[in-house]
Amino acid sequence: MRGTEQAYLHEQAEALTRAEFGNQIFVRGVVEISNFCRQNCHYCGMRRSRAELERYRIPLDVLCETLINRRPAYVTDINLQAGEDPKAVREIVLPLLKELRKHTKLGLSVGLGTLDAKLCDELREAGATFYIIKFETADEETYRRLEAPGKLALRLDTIRRLAATGWRVSSGFIAGLPGETLESLAASIKLISELPLAGSSVSPFIPGSHTPLADAPAGDLETALNCLALLRLRNPKHIIPAVSAFGNGDITGYVRALRSGANLTTVNLTPDEWRGNYPIYTTKRWIIDEERLTRAIDLAGRQPFSNSLSDHLSQNHSST
Repeated sequence: MRGTEQAYLHEQAEALTRAEFGNQIFVRGVVEISNFCRQNCHYCGMRRSRAELERYRIPLDVLCETLINRRPAYVTDINLQAGEDPKAVREIVLPLLKELRKHTKLGLSVGLGTLDAKLCDELREAGATFYIIKFETADEETYRRLEAPGKLALRLDTIRRLAATGWRVSSGFIAGLPGETLESLAASIKLISELPLAGSSVSPFIPGSHTPLADAPAGDLETALNCLALLRLRNPKHIIPAVSAFGNGDITGYVRALRSGANLTTVNLTPDEWRGNYPIYTTKRWIIDEERLTRAIDLAGRQPFSNSLSDHLSQNHSST
């Protein structure tokens, strides 16, 4: 859809977002704990085969200082994100969650890949309530060809298991992967609606430097924005982020995402010393810092929520 049809689609998505959430938008801080990863996804710059990437795990004391004493006042939630690195989960994420629970009232989210059930239970016991785990594509052949984590069926089973054990789960997909069709995009949107999710997302494909897909064409921004709008229309109560890939060097696309169904924005709180070594898309990725966040929220005509995601979801659950 383009032109007046596309404009109408996005207007309907924004109207529904405002009807459900008002003029407010959630603001979540993200810290990229570790760039070690045992997976080998073709679309990711942190894949295990990238031998020249300088790997890191941020020290626990640095993270505690950053998130307890130096975070922006408007941040109500924190997402602890990493490559699939169980060592970092055990040695850094678990003690960090306990410290954050002890010293703050932040909503705590994690995005740590496919972990075993015991480790996931420990994360919940430590204080996390929201798990972000994307399936990337509903097309099983594309999933296999791009060496996405494990098998698609296992990824979906993990999502269902997390939801069944008390997690609020968010999942999503990439729009514009090489070889992808409109039919497979439609299947991904449909799958989102069938999974037990509290949140969903779509990201336009960005060919990552130093990956097997470096020379592939980028995903179409307009198609990705349409997918976002459709996610909102099919899932009115979902938490849907405007991911940084919508910006990719230009705040205009990011603001458009906030006007097409997104109701969450993320500010990157990774300390500068490590921020450049987390190349999900590309080494020179477009990062949402405090200045860009403030400008985007203002341009979108929104105000930050004062309560956390976990509080909102708990209240919403208890009233339904």
